[in-house]
Amino acid sequence: MTFAEYLIDKKIDEELFQQGEPGRWQEFRALFAQMHPESFTTQKKFLINDIRRRYQLKVAPAPPPAAPKPAVVRPSVKIAQVPAPLSPDVPITEAGAPSPVNETPAAEPKPAARPVIKRPAAVIRKPPEGREG
Repeated sequence: MTFAEYLIDKKIDEELFQQGEPGRWQEFRALFAQMHPESFTTQKKFLINDIRRRYQLKVAPAPPPAAPKPAVVRPSVKIAQVPAPLSPDVPITEAGAPSPVNETPAAEPKPAARPVIKRPAAVIRKPPEGREG
């Protein structure tokens, strides 16, 4: 990316900027040649905003049209619903379908509460007699 392309990207008119502040334009161009555009933007962000307000690009050139990406066509596949296998404890009716048995899911038992063990109170030791301390 050249400095001219960078200024267009930032919506700054290069000719007005060069005529209005030739010293700063030259300094920016030299710095831009030495570093990455993102680093330059980070370093000069507030100055670039001020310059953009003073030397605003009137008509931004349209970017070249990008080639359209081909649409990805994915076939729609419907997955057949396969009946779940019957468990051996489900009785089957004469028609071959499982009979409706009172099938309420059993609630899982809650884990037993953990016992609370109280810690013993701190033992205060008295110093042996005869010693001061």
